[in-house]
Amino acid sequence: MYLEKEVALAGGVEAGVSARLDRLPPTRYFRGLVARIAIGGWFEFYEMFMAAYISLGLIHSGLYRATTSSMFDVNGFASFLGSFFAGMFVGTVALGGFTDRLGRRAVFTAAMLVYSVATLAAAFQTSPVAMDAWRFVAGIGIGVQLITVDTYISELTPNHTRGRYSAFSILVILTSVPTVAVLSYLLVPYTALGLEGWRWVMIIGAGGAVLIWFVRRGLPESPRWLESQGRFAEARAIVDDIEQHVVAETGQRLAAPVPVPDMPRDGINDAPAAWRDMWRGRYLPRTIMLSCFNFFQTFGVYGFGAWVPVLLFTKGITLTHSLLYTMVIAFTTPLGAIGAMLFAERVQRKWQLVGCAIVVAVAGVLFGMAREPLPILLCGAAVTIANNWLIGIFHTYQAELYPTRFRARAVGFVFSWSRLSSIFVGFWVAALLKHSGVPAVFVLISSAMLVIVVMVGALGPRTNGVRLEELSQ
Repeated sequence: MYLEKEVALAGGVEAGVSARLDRLPPTRYFRGLVARIAIGGWFEFYEMFMAAYISLGLIHSGLYRATTSSMFDVNGFASFLGSFFAGMFVGTVALGGFTDRLGRRAVFTAAMLVYSVATLAAAFQTSPVAMDAWRFVAGIGIGVQLITVDTYISELTPNHTRGRYSAFSILVILTSVPTVAVLSYLLVPYTALGLEGWRWVMIIGAGGAVLIWFVRRGLPESPRWLESQGRFAEARAIVDDIEQHVVAETGQRLAAPVPVPDMPRDGINDAPAAWRDMWRGRYLPRTIMLSCFNFFQTFGVYGFGAWVPVLLFTKGITLTHSLLYTMVIAFTTPLGAIGAMLFAERVQRKWQLVGCAIVVAVAGVLFGMAREPLPILLCGAAVTIANNWLIGIFHTYQAELYPTRFRARAVGFVFSWSRLSSIFVGFWVAALLKHSGVPAVFVLISSAMLVIVVMVGALGPRTNGVRLEELSQ
């Protein structure tokens, strides 16, 4: 009876669900939900950043070369990167709509299984073509999973802590980077049970297929998605359960939900209308800004992250020391997510993105010129922290700029630009590395970061503390 009155106070079922969620306090229960969803992302980032740490193993085994003889040369390491990001492009732009049609929870599970099985198969391949094929399949699964995780978390958490919880999820996820760095440092130079070390790193990354069955148990479907599908009773039942957990933990009666005036219903999904809406009214500048942002952010995140060992090795640093420096730099990865979590609700997210891009641009150029261990480590750490601070913020930012009825589809579209550029970034980096050296690589990265500064600064809206429904009015 109490819950029914709350719904009536909020002015209808939809307003009731959003208002009831948004007035809930931060609790261990929410952190637990976010952490469990983030475990799916943990294996995704392990897979994405794994490429950097096993790169020298792949090259020294003879499977790939460090540079390419021509564009899309399958024998170059850039092909290993490009095939994966091509799969992510397909997953985000072509299959992202499945998350809006089938639900966050179901797609979260299916995508994790797809990329885990594909990664396990890739670990046993002996030719570049076969390896690239399985990396493509793994990329499809991860492309779908990434937008599902962002959407899922943004819809389950209250508006006043949305950025903090999203940044917390990135903190959990980014612990995968030092993990894969340590594993690669310990395993890549050696062979065990007849398998090269880099293969063992990939096999370990396939472990998500086992954990998913434990992670998914007890995870609720997004109530906002359920009501967008007209499944109001299920949406209310899930919010009832969430409220019961919060009350049991805090021991306090919940405040009455604040009505949301003149809030339009998301309604039942309409795919053609959703696509048109991305290019109308307030969504047009958001779509343009996020598409440009995603296209250029990969220059810093993956143009640097996926090539650190190779860039160091090209400078004349030995294989062992390249892996050691890379591992040390990797341990600063969570610091970016911690910064994002601490400042998520204190500083406008758009300006945090601008600041991170500036740091990457400046520290990246200095890294390209550095020759001694200390400046290499300091500049590499600065780029890594800024890149991952940016990741911790933009995953929240892009998910909150579209309405529930087509959030996953829109996020998938704008995010697909990052996957498209990632296909080419590896080849551009390889070509610059071959003909112009390491400094030229960072001129490319810095130029891309300046585009982000201009686009986000000019077109990015303010979102901190604003309800998802208000942002989509």
